[in-house]
Amino acid sequence: MQRREYLRKGGFTLIEVLLVLVILTVLASLAVMSIGPIQRRAYLRAATGQIGLFKTPIETYQMDVQFYPQALEDLRMVPAGIPNPNKWNGPYIEAIPPDPWGNPYQYLCPGMHRPDSYDVWSCGPDGLSGTEDDIGNWDQGGVLR
Repeated sequence: MQRREYLRKGGFTLIEVLLVLVILTVLASLAVMSIGPIQRRAYLRAATGQIGLFKTPIETYQMDVQFYPQALEDLRMVPAGIPNPNKWNGPYIEAIPPDPWGNPYQYLCPGMHRPDSYDVWSCGPDGLSGTEDDIGNWDQGGVLR
């Protein structure tokens, strides 16, 4: 009789193990679903911050050369055909990082949203320019939806 009691206390049944796995799976999926919106907001804030960091190099370039760069790459290397290359005091930026989704930042001078200066933007999560999820220097207050 003592031997049977020992065998019954020896471990978990298959049902108990499966029940624990189901509970852990449900908890993990709830955690992942709650992290998704936080990740999205973090990417939006990172893109907004990086776009803001382009302002100083672009404005410094404009003060030195007397016009805005025609491409972001002009901040790193002397652009071809610049009227007075001696005024270029760059590089104004070490590297041009990709946006948080791995896409290059877009630049247009004169800008469509800011025709008196320039537009810098990220195409956002969809990677397509001109869609409603674009994040640009023309709308720095309203990008965090």
